[in-house]
Amino acid sequence: MDIQTYQTIIVGSGAAAFNAANTLYEMGQTNVAIVTEGINSGTSRNTGSDKQTYYKMSTSGQAPDSPYQMAKTLFDGGGMHGDIALIEATLSTSNFYNLARIGVPFPTDKYGQHVGYKTDHDPFTRASSAGPLTSKYMTECLEQQVKSKGIHIFDNHQVVSILKDEDAVCGLLCLYTTEKNYEFKLFNCTNVIYCTGGPACLYWNSVYPKSQFGGTGVALAAGVAGVNLGEWQYGLASTKFRWNVSGTYQQVLPRYVSTDKNKNDEQDFLCDYYESIGQMCDAVFLKGYQWPFDPRKLENFGSSAIDVLVYIETQIKGRRVFLDYTKNPVFHGCETEQCIFSALSPEGYTYLKNSNALFGKPIERLKKMNPLAIDLYAKNGIDITAEYLEIDVCAQHNNGGLQGDIWWQSNLKGFFPVGEVAGTLGVYRPGGSALNSTQTGGARAATYICKKRNYQPLNEVIFLQKVQPQVDAMLKKASTVQVGVSNTAQLREQQQKQMTKIAAFFRVQHEIETHIPNVKTALQTIFENSVISTPVELKEVFRNYDMLICQYAYLHSMVSYMQNGGKSRGSYIVIEPVGDNSFTHKYLNFEYSIDKKLDKTTCVSTYHKDAMEVETCLEPVREMPAGDIWFEEVWEQYRSGKIYG
Repeated sequence: MDIQTYQTIIVGSGAAAFNAANTLYEMGQTNVAIVTEGINSGTSRNTGSDKQTYYKMSTSGQAPDSPYQMAKTLFDGGGMHGDIALIEATLSTSNFYNLARIGVPFPTDKYGQHVGYKTDHDPFTRASSAGPLTSKYMTECLEQQVKSKGIHIFDNHQVVSILKDEDAVCGLLCLYTTEKNYEFKLFNCTNVIYCTGGPACLYWNSVYPKSQFGGTGVALAAGVAGVNLGEWQYGLASTKFRWNVSGTYQQVLPRYVSTDKNKNDEQDFLCDYYESIGQMCDAVFLKGYQWPFDPRKLENFGSSAIDVLVYIETQIKGRRVFLDYTKNPVFHGCETEQCIFSALSPEGYTYLKNSNALFGKPIERLKKMNPLAIDLYAKNGIDITAEYLEIDVCAQHNNGGLQGDIWWQSNLKGFFPVGEVAGTLGVYRPGGSALNSTQTGGARAATYICKKRNYQPLNEVIFLQKVQPQVDAMLKKASTVQVGVSNTAQLREQQQKQMTKIAAFFRVQHEIETHIPNVKTALQTIFENSVISTPVELKEVFRNYDMLICQYAYLHSMVSYMQNGGKSRGSYIVIEPVGDNSFTHKYLNFEYSIDKKLDKTTCVSTYHKDAMEVETCLEPVREMPAGDIWFEEVWEQYRSGKIYG
């Protein structure tokens, strides 16, 4: 096999990976390379929303803010370590200004202030945005920095095994594919910064770009611990072109309509639940910045009831749901502008008034408030000025992921999960905090590597001795794959649909427990039961392998949470026989309770590959660090290097 040797390998090609590579290089470690499945793939480059948010400490206006205050917002979301929250908050401004410096077009006023706005789970106005494609701009600008430094990028390299030397990482086994063939390659390294994004192939209903797959399962197979795996974010998204329909897509008050499978029999289905047009339009408006499904917003006809109503139409009644921007919302025959605006709450009315948008149809209001939101769909073959936009409730972001310490180093020494693959974000997180985390994690990992792990990889002969059994075991699995009529897509779809059905934003403990053995069987037999029709399709088998490891571990985490008394929280409902709250609809009735017990804990999961078992346990969160700081003491610890201990 071809063997490449570097001090540090960065896996991925999104905002997290490019920032980590740049930071390493700028701090003096230049013997680094990037390994990626596809340079133009991934979530950072291919996703966004109406105005995709970057969350950071306040940088404008008169409202007082501080790293400690922002950290408290993050920490109070539950399931997040206080020291991680403080780091995310402290580094948010330096990360943000670095992005602005290298060309990300965050807007300023004429005084140079980067003005902010309020996002979901945000008590301040800390959010900023460069428009619908904020993370794309970030990725492109950071990529330019990487290329200007001459950092080598190994494209079309899929990590299929993380290689270990006892309790430390020492390399990677990759599958390199061309248009017609494949080969396995080895990477010998001291450190790995792992930036593969969230496990995008876990669910069928998903807003992840189809080019994104993730690599969490490969890391779990190497013994890297997971944390809060069950903490996901779900929300409304378009399905033909995968995109969040948040922000102004909702605040302009589109009409919600359902049809049969053939787009006939139009029904304004929200009317069946809400008691007045004002109540209905307020919920739609609030869905703009209360976009993620939240069980706390189900009561009193709240905004998250819309997610459940869409679920009823698509999953229970088997219909299709669309947003219609060509007509105003209809409530039992009332659809005039005056009827809608006069019924709005002061919050919605004032927002539209201040935006000079108290007129016309939803599409006209959208043209006034955010014309880029219309252009985005037009560029992807959907003209929302004339046609309906099909939507569903989709998995959007994994707040949990792989566990790391305050330098983002996992329990596997030298292995640093960064970005969405890292489980740093707890239960409730402000919108845009994930983009900040891509930069924070990379900066922290790079700093630690340069200060504490800046040594050379193993001698090549010793490296081969260490990894040969691990490589042989993986190649043996690959050799059992059959050749014939391909079934890889069917196997994936079957597992994804089951995951969406029982383990997305509706969860019932016994249903998940019943499904776990099915996933285990599929995982045990994935290689021998897979059939490929071309050599390059072997990569799809490894993607399915990664997916099944994830599903197996994630389902165990969800069950463990519920077995320990966990209730509804974050972005999912745990359905109970008897709960504190109820939802009543002629097609769906359920009871649930809001969790008040486990918000100061994390759920840690470790996958034991040989035994095919998942060990889970609840651990208390680390509290917020003390607020008092004495400069001379910190200075001494910094000079002596004690801060890296």
